[in-house]
Amino acid sequence: MPAAQVNGAPTDRLGFLLAWRGEATSARIRGALAVTGLHPRQAMTLLHLGTGPVSQRELADMLEVDPSQLVAILNELEGEGLAERRRDPADRRRHIVEITEAGTAALRKVDSALNEAERELFAAFSERDLASLRTMLDRVDVASVQHECAED
Repeated sequence: MPAAQVNGAPTDRLGFLLAWRGEATSARIRGALAVTGLHPRQAMTLLHLGTGPVSQRELADMLEVDPSQLVAILNELEGEGLAERRRDPADRRRHIVEITEAGTAALRKVDSALNEAERELFAAFSERDLASLRTMLDRVDVASVQHECAED
């Protein structure tokens, strides 16, 4: 006799299904980014910086990371010459972060790697499906979860 199903089919557990698919997606994205030499947290930071200079605090909010985690990410990017921090002339307590020319070149590689990976991952999706997925994922409440920037 089969074991009792407590809460329906395994795919009814949306959080678990999202985590399961997320792990596979994460592995594919990490593999794609390997050609750039960047970790996902570094790539995501460059993606945000690619839109223009931003305060360090705003960047931490965009990335949904603790400011101390952002410092570590920025130290890595600065060490590679991909980003730089400078004091805000209007408020010396604030740091402005911006991408460098080398960072912009790295961002082009990131875009290319992500484009290829996303074409494969989402081949079965229409543009409308992708827009709906983005909308739904934006509504998943992760604010109460401590977002880690762990790298393998």
